[in-house]
Amino acid sequence: MKRLLGAALVLASMAGASTASAACGKVTIADMNWNSATVIANVDKFILEHGFGCQAELIPGDTMPTGTSMIEKGEPDIAPELWSNSMKAALDKGVAEKRLRYAGKSLADGGEEGFWVPEYLVKKDPSLATIAGIIKNAKLFKHPEDPSKSAMMGCPAGWNCQISGGNLFKALNLEAAGFELIDPGSGAGLSGSIAKAYERGEGWFGYYWAPTAILGKYKMVKVDTGNGIDEEHFKNCTTQADCENPKVTMYPPSPVHTITTESFATKAPEAYEYLTRRSFKNAEMNTLLAWMEENQADGDIAMEQYMKTNEATWTSWVSADVAAKIKKALAAL
Repeated sequence: MKRLLGAALVLASMAGASTASAACGKVTIADMNWNSATVIANVDKFILEHGFGCQAELIPGDTMPTGTSMIEKGEPDIAPELWSNSMKAALDKGVAEKRLRYAGKSLADGGEEGFWVPEYLVKKDPSLATIAGIIKNAKLFKHPEDPSKSAMMGCPAGWNCQISGGNLFKALNLEAAGFELIDPGSGAGLSGSIAKAYERGEGWFGYYWAPTAILGKYKMVKVDTGNGIDEEHFKNCTTQADCENPKVTMYPPSPVHTITTESFATKAPEAYEYLTRRSFKNAEMNTLLAWMEENQADGDIAMEQYMKTNEATWTSWVSADVAAKIKKALAAL
């Protein structure tokens, strides 16, 4: 009788797990090619797998291709960190057509973009915190290949900020001031150029964003263009490839959302509810990204570090029962 009861309990447990897994099913998560996004993607994968019984899979992603694929093909199911200003009209249309949902803010404080210079330059000459000072002192920002020109570091090809950065470069008339907009080739190339300039105490001027380990490690000052923020123009022209007459504007604070497909939200409402609660503050993300860089950790290792050192935060995103399952899985790592 004890054996029969034991077997019945095991079968019931297996049936319950099977039902939970079936309810969530296979879930694809976009693993974007920058560190904060890959950390969030790995956190989501671990929590969805061990807390909600999902069959979670990470697939390569990038802002524009991922957003477009979610709208047109319904995949991947989740984009954990999408800087939604970059394609707001398309995303809003996807929501209106009941193809997508804004689950919540992946970065509670929003993202920050802008043109920056090292703090040590501004301490020597406060005017370098303004675009007028940058133009006046263009020779400080030497082009790595052509000494007759000055350099502004832009975004890598394929990133949406390549469009906005190019349009602002044009609006600021920086080419006439002797600048050339340089494609760093990759995110690593862009961050490496800041590190190199800092180590040598040289001039550096270009695009970057937060939260990032780089802006936590190297003190940088955002350059004021002197025109404030024209959010409407930024959305409708600055971020558009066909913007014919871009105007000068600062980057508005960037909402950074978790986007899901409507089909995922419908089939797995409890897992979707978790995504509406899961959010990171810039300060904790900066700390995690700095740790990630110092330890040469990938997204999976950084996920483990975060989950084991921030239990009070992530347990607030899920129920007590789900948290218990996740803690058990963490203990087995």
